[in-house]
Amino acid sequence: MSFWTRKRDRSIFANTGSLVICGLLAGVVVAAASFPAVAMSGLAAKAGSKGFAELPTELAQQSAPQVTRIFASDGKTQIAVMYDEFRSDVPLKDISKNMQNAIIAAEDHQYYEHNGVDLKGVARAFVNNRSGGSQQGASTLTMQYVRMTLAYSAKTPQQAIDATKDSAERKLSEMKYALQVDKELGKEKILERYLNMAPFGNGAYGIYAGSQVYFKKKPKDLTVAEAALLAGMVKAPTSFDPTTPKGHPQALARRDYIIKNMQDLKMITPEEATKAKAVKLGRTTNRPGNGCVSVAKNNWGFFCDYFYRWWLSQEAFGATTYDRERQLKSGGYRVVTSLDLKAQAAARERITERIGDKNRNALLLAGVEPGTGRVRTLAANRKYKLDNPADPENKISSNPELAAQGIRGTYPNTTNPIITGGGDIVGYQSGSTFKMLAMVAALENGFGLDHSITEGNRYKSGYIIDPSSDAACPGTHFYCPENASKSLKGTFNMWSGFARSVNTYFVPLQEQVGAEKVVDVAKRFGIQFRAKSDADMANNPEAAHQWGAFTLGVSASTPLDVANAYATLAGDGMYCKPTPVQRITSANGTKLDAGQPECKRATSKEVARKALDAARCPVGDRAQLGNCGGSTEPAARPTVGHPVFGKTGTTDSFRTASLVVGTTSLVIAGYLVNPDWAGHNDFMDHNIVNPAVYRALADFMEGKPQEEFKTPDQ
Repeated sequence: MSFWTRKRDRSIFANTGSLVICGLLAGVVVAAASFPAVAMSGLAAKAGSKGFAELPTELAQQSAPQVTRIFASDGKTQIAVMYDEFRSDVPLKDISKNMQNAIIAAEDHQYYEHNGVDLKGVARAFVNNRSGGSQQGASTLTMQYVRMTLAYSAKTPQQAIDATKDSAERKLSEMKYALQVDKELGKEKILERYLNMAPFGNGAYGIYAGSQVYFKKKPKDLTVAEAALLAGMVKAPTSFDPTTPKGHPQALARRDYIIKNMQDLKMITPEEATKAKAVKLGRTTNRPGNGCVSVAKNNWGFFCDYFYRWWLSQEAFGATTYDRERQLKSGGYRVVTSLDLKAQAAARERITERIGDKNRNALLLAGVEPGTGRVRTLAANRKYKLDNPADPENKISSNPELAAQGIRGTYPNTTNPIITGGGDIVGYQSGSTFKMLAMVAALENGFGLDHSITEGNRYKSGYIIDPSSDAACPGTHFYCPENASKSLKGTFNMWSGFARSVNTYFVPLQEQVGAEKVVDVAKRFGIQFRAKSDADMANNPEAAHQWGAFTLGVSASTPLDVANAYATLAGDGMYCKPTPVQRITSANGTKLDAGQPECKRATSKEVARKALDAARCPVGDRAQLGNCGGSTEPAARPTVGHPVFGKTGTTDSFRTASLVVGTTSLVIAGYLVNPDWAGHNDFMDHNIVNPAVYRALADFMEGKPQEEFKTPDQ
């Protein structure tokens, strides 16, 4: 916010004020010789006991609310606008002379002759109104500007009321401020600020918005007819609204009246006036969308919402979420986000290939840039759209308990953060993608990639669980995980165990390291633990020590969590907090630090490089130091055509399926889940999620140079 204030020497202003008020009352006497009682009382007497010289001598100029514009990473493609009032200030040089002339012809013919107050006009209006004539205002453009400024700078509702109520005291205050402002700012600056602050109806505030809403053009291109229409609306935007049946004829009549005034004031020729009056008056507007729900058709809504939630979490923009939202919607920021249009289009296209928008199961993709944490894509087989309960398009929830209450599901429309988590969305089990965390913990604690473990298809651990659980060894209270295939048994190391996702390798590995240490790695790598039960376990070392199934991905997470955790490996062990921003510029052109990469070391370079070397195995790439001995998604490497790393993940009964694949440039994680009911019985097919992930990554990497991962020490 910008503020402009000016203090004057009180004695000088008092003397000036006395002269002004005397002149004003003298004008009243001259204009009202037949009304001696009125002349005696005067405008000052009507205002009460407070004298003119005692009125405030400062006007705090607070800038009116401005539109914030949100762009993709190219800095050109606008993905959303956010505002309380649709307004964007422009300098006077970018406002057509037609518009400048039209507002003067509509509101203040003597604008360039008076010093902010038209004393004759005020006296004439005062006498006319007191004698029962038609009501006259006599407010100059400068006085109107003062009134709008006082309203916008009001700190309380009462101040806003006082700034606009019909009273003699308010009129006197406006006069005093107007005299000051006229001298300090000058005519052009006042006119510029007035036009940028004036209301034009239909959600348009300021001349830029008015030009866009009614004519879809810039203010500098307004014609005489267009300028006259807009100038006529300032007086009463609702009454002179050309889009309503009642307002259209009134708007037309007022436009033509202003055109005539422009002719009479020699601003235009008679021929130009005739031509302007012949222009047909439109009945439609071009109101811009506001917020994230307005960009659903471009599939940017989930990313837009992620940015919005991110902004509300930043203390730099205010002490409370309310303050931060007001800053966003009135501060006039220019935000260049991290959204990569190529990555976003690829993700959405590949999702559409694999699954329809009206499927109750959701295919969710999130992409993060290693080394910066910049979120490049967020896509789903959903429309980011508010649910209309009266519209049968949104299906009843697949969760029987919610369905019994008539609650709708998140398909095909939702505004829930199903990709990134937040609010009621705590995440989903991702399965074996969490095995990477156990591998990192082991490497940090002195284990080597060649550390071998020999087990059968089932492993009896020392973890204690409920003996009635299917995961317990028969007749015991010990956790006994099994492999997905009975053929998976024998001796494995980190390369081969990770390549083939061997449960009976990673559960004993976690047991040897300490599950609490694996949980600690998860925290350092950005896993959020949004579910209360997960957080209770993660934040209690004794409980975490007994979390036997943690390495198998039983904790709720999101595609963004997992993508960023794996990006930490590609970032040489540097965890970067996810950010949707590349650059934020304030309305006055100042670049802000908010949203810039916040990175910290999560593990050593050597550990990250070693873990990444083993992580090349599951997705069909070759390890630099060891032998993979297989993979769970061999199509990823040849499809992407670049060195890749990653991991598949599956939960019990195939209730979720996931894949994360990354290069040095981008890591994409995909989940196939039911966001409405974790206990569903649908089969989540890797033939749906896996191709969507690695083909989206391949599309993004097309044309990029080959870049090998850094080799760890042997």
